[in-house]
This record gives sequence, structure tokens and C-alpha cells, in this order.
Amino acid sequence: MLKSMTGFGNATIETESLSVTAEVKTLNSKFLDIYCRLPRQFADKEIELRSLLTQQLERGKVEVSVNVSRTNAVRPGVVINRPLVAAYVSDLKETANSMLMSIPDTDVLQLALQQPNAYLTDTPETTADTNEYATVRAAVEEAIRRCDDFRRQDGAVLEHKFQEYIQIISDRLDAIEEHDVRRIPAVRDRLRNSVRELLESESFDQNRFEQELVYYVEKFDISEEKVRLKNHLGYFLEVLSTEEANGKKLNFISQEIGREINTIGSKANDATIQRFVVQMKDELEKIKEQTMNVI
Repeated sequence: MLKSMTGFGNATIETESLSVTAEVKTLNSKFLDIYCRLPRQFADKEIELRSLLTQQLERGKVEVSVNVSRTNAVRPGVVINRPLVAAYVSDLKETANSMLMSIPDTDVLQLALQQPNAYLTDTPETTADTNEYATVRAAVEEAIRRCDDFRRQDGAVLEHKFQEYIQIISDRLDAIEEHDVRRIPAVRDRLRNSVRELLESESFDQNRFEQELVYYVEKFDISEEKVRLKNHLGYFLEVLSTEEANGKKLNFISQEIGREINTIGSKANDATIQRFVVQMKDELEKIKEQTMNVI
């Protein structure tokens, strides 16, 4: 079954403390190219997530985005250094008492809060516990699954398109075989006339004549090419229907199809067959273009 390299999947998982949204987008690429955008507290999990993406998505340009928001128990980014502030308050009060001054407690606290290092920059989101990462991973896995489903659906559409293109090429091959039955007598007549002229010539060379005759017979005969082309078309459909179908293999087969089509066009030396060849090449280009979008 074919899978396209173009896909999209997203998933949102909520717990008592977290809401995690993961998005996975994939585009065409010759190789696997992963770009991750993760919250800071999960930066150390990027390698693990990359491994997961590599196993599941195989090939393509992959963009992963994870957004995390807390649903409760939000902690401030800056907190008061209580032990130090308490020491400042005690020292300020002792200083005021030693100077026989009376300062309201609110003013003392305000002064203490203005002292150096009275505040600490808390970083509760720089690290994450195991349960939080499990939620993130579950969201990413679900987004990957949905992206993969998208790829399979798109791959089914591509498979149908490939079947249509191959059928058109097969129909043109049938038309060539039908026309070739009439082409051969025409070629034979041309050769017969050429032979008659040679026989009437005083410089007729029997050996050269036999060589030329063999050359032209081989040059105009496209029987082998027709057989090989038909086999390649059948093999393409056979590979298309297997679980191992992939873009690289289908592209290789399409190259072999192209060689046979080109040889038929060059050897036939017939205007009608050339028109059929042009039509087959047009469908083959569509196949080659679409195989670039298959994993």
C-alpha cells in the first residue's frame, strides 16, 4: 500500500495540570529531514522524539511543533527570597531601634524588598517530570498516527492515479501493436523496392546487400521492445499492490518503461506510432512526478 510523503496530524491531550498540543507536518524530501519546535523544559527529549519520528515516518521533510500550557497551579517566574528578606527586615528593625526610631512594619518590608537579591528567578518550566513528558509523548504519538493516516489516504489516491496512467500507456501499446501489423508490410514493400533498384545496379554487392538487409530488419523490428514494455507495465502494477511498494522502486521501474518507449519510437520510424509514443511519454512523466511524492 502506497503512502504519500505529504501529511498532517495534530492531537491535544489534557491532564489535571497540563494541556499539550502536538502538530506534525510532512512534505516531499529525498531524505528524512526533521525539524522540532519544543518547549524549553522538554528540549532534552528532542533526540528521543526524533528517533520516534524516524521509525514512524521514514522519509520526507518533517516539522514537529509542541505547545504546552498549564491548566492549574501556575507558579510565578519570579519569587521572593524569603530567608534573605526576613534577615533584611530583622536587620532594619534592629538598626531603627538602635537609632531610637520607629518605622512601620510595612515600610520595613518595602525597604527589605528593595535590597539586593531579594528576588529569585524561579524556573519551574526548565525541567519537566516524568508524568509531564509522558503526556507530551502521547500527544506526539497521536499526531504521528494521524499524520500517517493522512499519508495512507493520500497514497490511496496516488495508487488510483498510477493505475490510470499505466492503463493509458497499455492502451497506447495495444494501439501500436494493432498498427504494427500494417506497418510491417509497408516496410517490406519499401525494402523490396530498394532491393529491386540494387539488383538493377551494375555495382551490386551481394555481401553488402545481405548486411544491409539484416540491419534494416533488426532496426525496424520492435517486437522485443513491445514485450518488455508490457512486462514492465505489469510489474509496475504488481509492485503497486504490495505492502513493500515505495517511491524509489516505482521510479526505477518507470525509468525502464521510459527506455522501452523511447526505443519503440526510434526504431518504428512511423508517424502514427510516434504519436502514440508521445502520448505514452506524457503519461510516464506524470508517473515520474508522482513517484517523487511516495515514501
